[in-house]
Order: sequence, then C-alpha cells, then structure tokens
Amino acid sequence: MKTNQKTLLFFSAAALTTFFACTKDDAAQDEQSLTPTIIDQPKGIENECSYVDAYWPSSAVLSTTLSAGAGTSSDVTLMTNQNTAIKTFWRGSSVAAPTFRFVQNGTNWSSTYNAISYSTGKIYYGEGIFRDAKSKDASNLINVMILAHEYGHQLQYAYGLPSRTESTARPNELEADGMAGYYLRRGYGKSTFASIATGYEFAYAIGDYQTTSSGHHGTPPQRRSAVRLGFLLADPANAKLSATQFDYNFFYYYTGVLNGTYRLSKPADISEETHEYIMLHMDELRRIQSGQMSDEEYFNLQ
Repeated sequence: MKTNQKTLLFFSAAALTTFFACTKDDAAQDEQSLTPTIIDQPKGIENECSYVDAYWPSSAVLSTTLSAGAGTSSDVTLMTNQNTAIKTFWRGSSVAAPTFRFVQNGTNWSSTYNAISYSTGKIYYGEGIFRDAKSKDASNLINVMILAHEYGHQLQYAYGLPSRTESTARPNELEADGMAGYYLRRGYGKSTFASIATGYEFAYAIGDYQTTSSGHHGTPPQRRSAVRLGFLLADPANAKLSATQFDYNFFYYYTGVLNGTYRLSKPADISEETHEYIMLHMDELRRIQSGQMSDEEYFNLQ
C-alpha cells in the first residue's frame, strides 16, 4: 500500500445514491482521522456500504450521483462515460470498466479531497476534489485528467507495472501522470500541450520534495515532465502503444532525461519519426524536470 499525506490535489448516470448497510469490520476499528490524501492506491479490500473504508472519514458514503453543491447530472454522465472510455482506450471492450463511485461527506469538502484507485477494480472519487477541479476548469478537463491518472494505476495493477521500482511511490505516480498525458492527446483529442497544461498545473500542486519518504510522488517539476513525456509519446505518427509498451518507452526516455542522455537509440515500438520528435524535446524535458523552465514557457508548449 502506498499512501501520501498531501492536502493538495491529485481523479450511468444512475438516478439513486447507492448504499449498502453493513457493520464495520475489524480493520474499520483501526480507522484514523486522516487529512486528505491524494491519488493513493491502497491494495486492501474495501466495503461498498455506508462505511467506505479507512481512507475516508467514517461519515463518508458512496454515491452514483453528485450532491447539488459538488456538480450536476451532466458532470456525472461525463465522468461515468469517461470511466468506460479510458478503459476502452487502453484495454478494449472485452474488459469491464472499474466500479466508479463518488464519495460524499456533506459539505465538508476537504474531507473528500481525494481520488483513490483500488487493486480490487474500483475507483472512488471524492466530491471535494471534483468540486475544486471543476471550479478551476468548467469543462472538467482536470477531472478527466485525474480519472485518467487513476486508471493508470488500474493498468499497473493489471499488468504488474511499473517495470521500474524505487523505494518510493515515484515511479508509480510519474507513470500514471504520463499515462494521463498520453490519453488526453491520443484518446481525448487534445492536440496541443497548451490545451492541457493548465489542467496539469493542478496536478503540479501535489508534487512533493519528501524524496526519502515511501509516499514520495515525485517533485512538482518531475510530475510536469512526466505529463509532457506522456503527451510526446502520444505522437500521432506512432502506432498506439499498449500499457506495457508505454511502460517500457516511458522509462526508457525518462531515464535518459534524468541522466542527461540526449542521444538514445530508437526503441522497437517507436517509429523513427516519433523517436526523432522526442529526441528534439529531450533538453526541453530536462529543463522541465529540473525546474528551470518558466511557467509561461510551460503553458505555451505545443
């Protein structure tokens, strides 16, 4: 289980809220009063009932709708459809989409400022984070981005990714950032980076500098560079990558960025045109991940 105690970011329009009556089990008795955690991926079993699990307040409940203060029925439809669309983009129609639920806790928005992807095939999305993300982008691009990031963790569960391991959560989180950047270009149709950069500034806020903590998600500049690399890998000149192909190529190029290696041989799954395209951006990626690139330049990347 990888957790992060950050309080800034990170995810069937059914008519009725879905609750199941149940009693708290032994694990529930250990529940702590948690500050909002962001983009966590616990591997335990959670109960789909009035008591969610220890990652949410004891008063929080699951719902297939958004409360009036958090969003609209159109927002619910968008997120539900995107839950299926992101799954289909990566895994086709033969695999079921994750169970998707919103988490409500009245108007205590900070208590549901989280999005969690579970190894049990579920994504729980807090109303607090949904509401804040929508307030920053009414088109819900940020919320789609968060959901695409969370589905990246579902791919990691399914395929035993990431292939790169460290003593922290950084590889998992940077790869999920990259997968979200890849989807927004290749699956969601955002053809310029400038059209998604503002959304990723929301993600930037959850980067951290606790580099020795097991919950370290990557520094803010590293998260920016991961998103940018995912976007570059989505170059239309290249064939669509599978999750495992994305994993290999993401870390192949990203390791080059970290090591300052700017001439790499072409990987098997990348076209010559796309490889040269990425090579042209290696110094740019280095400047992003080192924090040397200005906000203005980052927001205007193509």
